[in-house]
Amino acid sequence: MGGDNAPDMVLGGLVLAKERFPSAHFLVMGEEARLAPLLRHHQLSDRTVTIRHAQHAIPSDMKPSQALRQSKQSSMRLAIEAVQTGEAGAVVSAGNTGALMAISKIVLRTAPGIDRPAMASFFPTMRGESVMLDLGANIECHTENLVQFALMGDLFARIVLGLEKPKVALLNVGSEEMKGHDEVRGAAEILRNNDLLDFHGFIEGDDIAAGTVDVIVTDGFSGNIALKTAEGTAKLYSHFLRQSFKSSFLAQIGYVFASRALTKLRMRVDPRRYNGAVLLGLNGIAVKSHGGTDALGFATAIGVAIDMAQHGFVQRVRDGLARIDSAPKAPAIAGVTPDA
Repeated sequence: MGGDNAPDMVLGGLVLAKERFPSAHFLVMGEEARLAPLLRHHQLSDRTVTIRHAQHAIPSDMKPSQALRQSKQSSMRLAIEAVQTGEAGAVVSAGNTGALMAISKIVLRTAPGIDRPAMASFFPTMRGESVMLDLGANIECHTENLVQFALMGDLFARIVLGLEKPKVALLNVGSEEMKGHDEVRGAAEILRNNDLLDFHGFIEGDDIAAGTVDVIVTDGFSGNIALKTAEGTAKLYSHFLRQSFKSSFLAQIGYVFASRALTKLRMRVDPRRYNGAVLLGLNGIAVKSHGGTDALGFATAIGVAIDMAQHGFVQRVRDGLARIDSAPKAPAIAGVTPDA
């Protein structure tokens, strides 16, 4: 029931996801009176979709604390509980991000050694794809949170991208060691002394698209701004390109010859192809879809969830964290106070 164009957009996404995963079965939580006609409209049969009625949905503007108190019979809570009981392999939602994080943390709980889950997703770069976290789940982060994000991001890149030893970096206002606030510099000091990671140090905003590293670690405030800025830049670039090809008759002729290449370019930077942020650090798979996406974008988020479930992602992360033993604690270093 979450998302700007839900529930029709969600069910349209199921149709597209079914083409890639024909054996998948979807448990849809929401208002049955609204969902049943839409299922018939999209020609989704009972063999593909099961509706479970939910008394209400959590509004997009509801505070996480309020959502926790009022979530018992909500569509989001029921979906997350289905993962907790093992009835579902993953939950995908385009609804309230803060509520999804808060309820998932309470119901699914965090993995041993993790204080806060982080939201991670893929980012297109000049070298291919990178992983970036946190993308908005934790607005303020302590040193230990950033260290844990780095460990989870490393495991995520190894498992999902198949990288043997991903290069990890912290997003900062400069690459010099003295730059940034205490939490970032404290995390860097810890990660430099961690032999389990290939720590690159600090990177700046322009390194994200360049693909300088494989895993970009930051707090949710900066990460969400970076993500939305990239999405807006892609839309702006597409707008300028369309305007340029409409500027003259010769430009329109040029578009005819360049159309195939431009189609590939649009697909490469289409944010719908990268939709689906994963809440890392939970004892279950929870994927957050962009609320403003369409059916194609939601199908991409579903694909992320199914791929992770099929590859046993949660257990593999749990095994990886067990090998690490636990996230390292912040030592007292010059100019940095360990977080409580």
